[in-house]
Amino acid sequence: IILGILAAVAIPRYMTSVTKAEEAAEDATISAIRAGLESYATEQMMANGRRSWPADPFSALQSPPTGWTNDGTPADVDGEWTWDPSSVPTQGHIYHMRGDNSVWKWEYKSSDEHNAATDIGDDTGTLDANPTAHSNVNQTAQ
Repeated sequence: IILGILAAVAIPRYMTSVTKAEEAAEDATISAIRAGLESYATEQMMANGRRSWPADPFSALQSPPTGWTNDGTPADVDGEWTWDPSSVPTQGHIYHMRGDNSVWKWEYKSSDEHNAATDIGDDTGTLDANPTAHSNVNQTAQ
C-alpha cells in the first residue's frame, strides 16, 4: 500500500519534470536558432548592406539541432525538428515532436514585409517566442 501511494505521488511529479525539461530544451534550441539568424543577418549586412534572414531558418545555423531532418513536413518522430515552408516563400513553421508525441510549432517569417523605403537596412523577419500545439491524425497535442 505504501509503495502504491508513493508511486501515485511520484509518477505525476516525474512526468511534470520531464515535460518542463523538454520545454526548456525547446526554448534553448529556439534561442540558438534566433542567435544563428542574428549572426546570419549581420553577415548579410556586411556583404550586401542589408540585414536579412534566410528562407529556411536552419540554413543559418552552423550545426542544426539534434533530431533535425530536412523532409519538409511536420515532425513525426520523437525528438525530431523540421522546417515546413508554406506556399508563401518567406514563411513557414518550425516543428518539434516531444517525447509524449505532441507536436509543437513556431511560426517563422524570413522577411518583415515592410516597405523597403521606410525600413532601410533591415529585412529580418520574425520567429514566434511561444509555440502552439499542432496535431494531425497520428499525434495528440496538449
